[in-house]
Amino acid sequence: MITRYHSLLAHTLAGTNCSADDGSPFRRTGESVFRMAFAYESDGASFLSRGDPVNALAAFLYGLGWLHCGIAAGLLTYHDGQPGCPFGSPCERIPAPHHQKLDEKTRRYAHLLTTALTSISPAPEAGTPIHAFALQVRFIAELYLLRGNNLTLAGNPEDGLVSFSYGHGWIDAGVQTGLFSISAHREIFTVD
Repeated sequence: MITRYHSLLAHTLAGTNCSADDGSPFRRTGESVFRMAFAYESDGASFLSRGDPVNALAAFLYGLGWLHCGIAAGLLTYHDGQPGCPFGSPCERIPAPHHQKLDEKTRRYAHLLTTALTSISPAPEAGTPIHAFALQVRFIAELYLLRGNNLTLAGNPEDGLVSFSYGHGWIDAGVQTGLFSISAHREIFTVD
């Protein structure tokens, strides 16, 4: 299943390109979002090849969050219908030797997403379409925080980590695209 997440991210990247005109700030922003998603696909593949399923899982879902946010924002275009949903079935169980790392990373990512959500506010003017989109991105991240917390409490840290990583990808992409202002903890965000 971790390889399915990798395939989903790689396939979506291969079918995606920047939508905005060359030289525009929207083009540069879209390219930045695409580069981040691609970098996390590469990182995840490296982790997986080194036998680190926990970091691979987090990287693939974080990259998908970035990519899906960029597509939803209209900065990127996916040319094969709708991009695939990573939540069709539960994540495979991580082998026992990695459980301590999984538990630590799941707790850390839950805290990271919680902190991120309390450290941002929509940057665009209220009442504008882009402000509404910022609220939508924040809502998506909040849903994945709630989902992750519920799954973790139910004894499923793998799917908890999947949710936290994906939700934080949406928030980080939103910050990078100018949807949010950072009021605290700037160090936890990826801003070029």
